[in-house]
Amino acid sequence: MSVAAILQGKPERLIGLPESKSLADAAKLLTEEKIGALVVRNAGGEMIGILSERDIVRAVARDGAAVLERPVSTIMTRDVICCAPQDSVADVMGMMTARRFRHLPVRSNGKLIGMVSIGDVVKARVEEAEGEAAQLREYIAS
Repeated sequence: MSVAAILQGKPERLIGLPESKSLADAAKLLTEEKIGALVVRNAGGEMIGILSERDIVRAVARDGAAVLERPVSTIMTRDVICCAPQDSVADVMGMMTARRFRHLPVRSNGKLIGMVSIGDVVKARVEEAEGEAAQLREYIAS
């Protein structure tokens, strides 16, 4: 199974916000959308970073609640690792586990086309394993 298959089951919109928005704005958007990470965009709409719930929690723990008034650009991850639609779910799961992140933007031909979470990846792997088990049971029964 590939990342493209995961994206087919997700909404097409990619939720993000401008780099000048506050961390409080980001936290509110994350809560409203029930998601764990946002794409951060520059004035031209290009992805320049990613911001997760973890990033916000760590900033508050380190610097106090006043950090929520700072722009998201002050704590976002700038060197964003991305995957491609043709990458396998197993490869993406390995990358996310090794690098210890839970959200991975997906790029195709230089264009940002979606984001997958560790939950999406685990769900896909479970479905894949269940399908293989069903095929083995069918083979054994025949």
